[in-house]
Amino acid sequence: MTITINETSTEPASAALPGKRVQHREEVESTILREAVRLFAERGFEGTPIAEVAERAGLSKQNLMYYFPTKQALYKRVLDDVLDDWLARMASLADPDQDPADVLRAYVAAKLRFSREQPLASRVYAMEVIGGATMYGEQIRHRVVPLLRQDIAVFERWIADGRIAPVNATHLLFAVWAMTQSYADFSAQMALVLGRAELTAQDFEEAERVITAMVLSLTDQGNKHA
Repeated sequence: MTITINETSTEPASAALPGKRVQHREEVESTILREAVRLFAERGFEGTPIAEVAERAGLSKQNLMYYFPTKQALYKRVLDDVLDDWLARMASLADPDQDPADVLRAYVAAKLRFSREQPLASRVYAMEVIGGATMYGEQIRHRVVPLLRQDIAVFERWIADGRIAPVNATHLLFAVWAMTQSYADFSAQMALVLGRAELTAQDFEEAERVITAMVLSLTDQGNKHA
C-alpha cells in the first residue's frame, strides 16, 4: 500500500477538511503501525531501521516522522497499543462474585485468544521484557502491576474461602501467562515440532482444553477442601 503525501508540507495533501484530515491521519498511522509491529517482532527495537518501516508503509522517512518524530515514539505507541488490547481483554475477568472455575476458564481463553489474534504484538512485548524492559518498564509498573494485584486479591479471597486450593496466586497467574503466551512467542518452535508451517485453530483449541484442565484442577481441590 502506498500513501501519497505532499512532500512540500507537513500536512497530508488530502487534509482539506478537518474530518478528512483525521481520517487520513488514522489510516496512515494504522499502516505505519502495522509495518512497525512486523519489523519490531522480527528484529527488536535496535535492529529495526526507521527508514525501512517508512519504506514498507509506502512513505518517505521524512513523512513517517511527521506522524512519529522518533523511533522511540513509534516503538512506545506500538507497545501502548499492545497493552491497551491485552488489558481491555483481561480487565474484567477476575470477578470475586463469579464462580472461580468460570473465571479461570475465561482467563485462559482470553489469553490464548490474544496469542492467536495478536502474535506479532505479543512478540514485541516479550522481546521488550526479555531485554529488561529498559524502554517500557515504567508503563508496565503503572498499568500491568495494578491489574495483576487486583487479580491476585480475588484469587487470595477464593483461597481464604476454600473455593480453590491453597496456592501462591502470583505464581499461578505467572504460570497461566507463560502457558498461554508461549503460543504466540514460541509458535515457530511449536509448529516445527508439530510438523506444520504454523499453528492451526485446532492447536489453539487443544491448548485451551489442556491448560484449562490443569488450572481447573485447583478448583476441584478447593471444592474437596471446602
